[in-house]
Amino acid sequence: MTKEFCHLPTALNMLQLVSSGFVGMWLNAAGVSVPPAAPAQAVTWQGMSWLTPATPVEPTVETKIAQYLQTLKTQGLDPQQQAVWLRTDSNLLIDRNGTIPVSAASLTKTATSLAAITTWGLDKRFETIVSANGKIEGGTLTGDLIVRGGGDPLFVWEDAIALAQSLNKLGINHVSGNLIVVDKFHMNYKADPQKAGELLKQAFTGINLPPALLATELKDVNIVKLPTAPTDSKTTKLPQVKIAGKVIVSSEPPAVITPLIRHQSLPLVDIVRQMNIYSNNEIAQILADSVGGAEQVMKIVSTTANFPPAEIQLINGSGLGVQNRLSPRAVSQIFRTLHQTLQPLNLNLADIFPVAGAEYIGTLKDRNLPVGTTIKTGTLNEVSALAGVLPTRDRGLVWFVIVNKGTQIAKLRQQQDTLLQSLQTEWGRVTPTPLVVTKHDRAPAYFGDPDRNIAIAPTSR
Repeated sequence: MTKEFCHLPTALNMLQLVSSGFVGMWLNAAGVSVPPAAPAQAVTWQGMSWLTPATPVEPTVETKIAQYLQTLKTQGLDPQQQAVWLRTDSNLLIDRNGTIPVSAASLTKTATSLAAITTWGLDKRFETIVSANGKIEGGTLTGDLIVRGGGDPLFVWEDAIALAQSLNKLGINHVSGNLIVVDKFHMNYKADPQKAGELLKQAFTGINLPPALLATELKDVNIVKLPTAPTDSKTTKLPQVKIAGKVIVSSEPPAVITPLIRHQSLPLVDIVRQMNIYSNNEIAQILADSVGGAEQVMKIVSTTANFPPAEIQLINGSGLGVQNRLSPRAVSQIFRTLHQTLQPLNLNLADIFPVAGAEYIGTLKDRNLPVGTTIKTGTLNEVSALAGVLPTRDRGLVWFVIVNKGTQIAKLRQQQDTLLQSLQTEWGRVTPTPLVVTKHDRAPAYFGDPDRNIAIAPTSR
């Protein structure tokens, strides 16, 4: 369950203006000493340019980073294969291998997030259309049931059961023919339409799917259920739609069909949040494929976040495989671009990424990060990565990326957490967490919401 921060009416809430040029003026007025920003330097590639701020002198922070890298060296790790990038909105603070593409594991999902949001917008809902090609009489559809997918990456057991219930309301309890699956239909994170169709038939048949089975399935894919539906919308008996025939995958639906139900997915903002909280590889891959594949993700992200294309090299959307490489600067730019994209929509990074101290699930389990830090983790056999934004009193929002190459993953995570804690101690903690990195109160979304099944055909006779 998400723990929301309360917000007292204090001047510190004005830190929501950190992305504007007024923050330095405000901090100085508040008696906080802020070093003058170093002049920006223009960098040009392929005829385009953007401003890369010069690095101000932060002796204490430089010492902390040097000690951190030295500690890694004493553990047998090569400092030249470790990357650290720290910056504010106006100044680059630390650059250790920051522009070199490195294996960043699930930090790749930040790129997938930006590509998906740029392509569709946060309100995007993927639609699954259920149709029939026969008559419905006496509770039986004499013909086939056709399910045409629209790329929904988060259609799960509860959604299938709710869909069966909606079909029951249309007077369908039995199907004499087959279940025909068309186009991009996914279920329980299975992209193979044959497997997804078999799962859907299992749910429709209602083979007494117990809550324990649901919990086990969800646990296996490293995700948990969203908040439950209101009590009055629950049923005590699982609905059933018994299908006599087989599951058939087809490239096209039958020539003559009658649409019955339009199922809408969760909004994209909720899908992306679930993907990032649990670092779900299947959701990430489905989204990346729907955008157009790894090449299209790279093109969209490097253009939108304005960094050299050479700093992003992807083979998929999940980050599985050391061939997925991003520079720390690119990851930082992706976070900052998402931040700028979300704010005009009255949302922020905390609405699509986990926040330390606000929730204790998914990839935040067993981490000891500074409260209010919005993060994305990444892990492979020899990679431990952490990126996001750290709210501070003296430097406003500090964007950070840490990528370690080594096999002692648990120890590397602990050292990353300790480093961020020491940086927050150096620059001061902000209480309460600034509004610009605090999750908004929104109507809860949940799996199996019957309101996302829209009837588009009359009930049976």
